[in-house]
Amino acid sequence: MSSTDRLARLSEAGVSIWLDDLSRERLDSGNLAGLIRDQHVVGVTTNPTIFAGALSKGEAYDKQVRELAARGAGVDAAVRELTTTDVRNAADLFREVYTATNGVDGRVSIEVDPRLAKDADATAAEAQDLWKTVDRPNILVKIPATEEGLPAITRTLAEGISVNVTLIFSEERYRAVIDAYFAGLEQAKSNGHDLKGIHSVASFFVSRVDSEIDKRLDAIGTDEAKALRGEAAIANARIAYAAYEELFASDRWKALAADGANAQRPLWASTGVKDPSYSDTRYVDQLVVANTVNTMPEKTLFAAGDHAEIEGDKVTGTEAAAREVFTKLEGVGIDITDVFLTLENEGVDKFEKSWGELLETVTGQLAKAKG
Repeated sequence: MSSTDRLARLSEAGVSIWLDDLSRERLDSGNLAGLIRDQHVVGVTTNPTIFAGALSKGEAYDKQVRELAARGAGVDAAVRELTTTDVRNAADLFREVYTATNGVDGRVSIEVDPRLAKDADATAAEAQDLWKTVDRPNILVKIPATEEGLPAITRTLAEGISVNVTLIFSEERYRAVIDAYFAGLEQAKSNGHDLKGIHSVASFFVSRVDSEIDKRLDAIGTDEAKALRGEAAIANARIAYAAYEELFASDRWKALAADGANAQRPLWASTGVKDPSYSDTRYVDQLVVANTVNTMPEKTLFAAGDHAEIEGDKVTGTEAAAREVFTKLEGVGIDITDVFLTLENEGVDKFEKSWGELLETVTGQLAKAKG
């Protein structure tokens, strides 16, 4: 089976394939256009780490940096202009996909400044500013699912802005995210917005759950603990999907759907495998189920095209078995609540650190451009 066949089968199973990467080089070289044309890629996600990496390599941004330096732009304004230019251009590239799928796919995500993750007011204001700055209907503004992020999510949706909710690790927080989504749509309707135009995904992080829990299992060191290595992340995602099925069958959702609302699809994020002893496509082929998105690094995308075993729905009906995994994890001494809190805090910290690296890189580039 060819790469295209495997990825086509994944798409046909109801999984939208998005690329977890964006750079000026990828846009200018035609690489992204080729992935859309040949590899069934129908969307892109970005984050501060991706932009920090993109801007630190090559010369693709040099011309725009020189123009910004000549205008006397500060580093924050320069970062905003550099990143939103990439997102705007990518959104234009995906416009046909967006139109063909009635807005479901053809989406490009851009994240609010991660330094605002604990400030609901600033996050909501930043989301509106990003939406206006990029000025494309097919973007998604990424807002982290911190406790402070939840009201910002609702307020952003209430303004008719489409949102990618990111850094979700636990079922409990995911349920709160869906509640925030419903509340946002209800307020958007009250504000006079057409619900048909508002879209959202809920980005549930996968591989990081295995990385954290496996580390703790290794520290416990018993045979019973070691036997649970690599079980948590997929089970966690399957539990999340069961919550999605439950809440999007509720009367509250049915009322919104009757007004034209779109379901908030689960998105499997962090799907690059961290442990080399695991199959490099496990977070793709083990999470095949309709009405989801899988956003993959390019390496994972090509691995999936080469040898993923796409054998249909691997998620529906698995909730009971998935919950048993967590019963066993707790039984050997894993503090699940602490795991999820640790992962959320680390996620915010990593993106904040990447944002700092991005600012540092652009500061150096502006200084160099000024001579």
